[in-house]
Amino acid sequence: MNDPRLKRHALGFLEVAERPSEAELADYYARTYYQEEKSGFRKAYPPEELAVIEQRIAQRGARALELLGRDAPGSLLDVGCGEGFVVAAFARQGWQAQGIDYSRAGVEAMNPQVAGRVEQGDVFALLDRRIEAGERHDLVWLGNVLEHVLDPLGLLQSLRSLVAPGGLLVATLPNDGNAYHEELLASGAIPERFWVAIPDHLSYFTAESLRRTAAATGWDCLDILADFPIDLFLAHEGSNYVRDRAQGGAAHRARLTLERVIGQAGVPAANRFYAALAEVGLGRNITAFMRPKI
Repeated sequence: MNDPRLKRHALGFLEVAERPSEAELADYYARTYYQEEKSGFRKAYPPEELAVIEQRIAQRGARALELLGRDAPGSLLDVGCGEGFVVAAFARQGWQAQGIDYSRAGVEAMNPQVAGRVEQGDVFALLDRRIEAGERHDLVWLGNVLEHVLDPLGLLQSLRSLVAPGGLLVATLPNDGNAYHEELLASGAIPERFWVAIPDHLSYFTAESLRRTAAATGWDCLDILADFPIDLFLAHEGSNYVRDRAQGGAAHRARLTLERVIGQAGVPAANRFYAALAEVGLGRNITAFMRPKI
């Protein structure tokens, strides 16, 4: 790939060529990330969007429980819990749900009822402390975090120690730099690689490179689900929100409508649909379900 901002790791994912320091990154998230409306996090969500957020958690949660072979509540740690939607959803189902993040501002704004379950601080330091204490969880959730950290391989390796025997890591991250994105660029549908977002995103994965990375860091990747591929709209001139930013709101609303309709088919059917999307390389995000190798 001819992009001076990026370099390709030996495992196939792309990473930023010039990375910020640990201190710069920690300061960025602690002071600005949730205080500003960045990376899709906002001050408020309309009811229809909240319903889709809950639907996504239910779909991914159902697949996780299926792979766990259980339906009883257990223990969950959400690493980089953001606004706390996952912690809140699992807490309502009776789980011992906790979260850690650089900032509690997001959860205090959106799910204040579970703010007491969230610990704020340097995520790697908090993880190290919990690992040293011998802490284990049935589910470790990693929602849109791996792309943000300076050392994604180190994070994946560390998380193995937090997963209880038979437990799972559920990791969601953007599906960036895939063949469809490169086709859009080559055809002129998009003028640039819109998905490169520095310093927010430091690493860029596809399903293929994520599987290789999982294997190299001690995980068996049991399944990958995509989510709705909103970037399909970029192939049509009338809905290309990269070339015409004014189309972004309409594309987002259409996405919510389509996700609700897909969800109405039921969780098993929706998850089969999203698994097929991941298999062909589509989906704006991908979610991997991983078990530590024995």
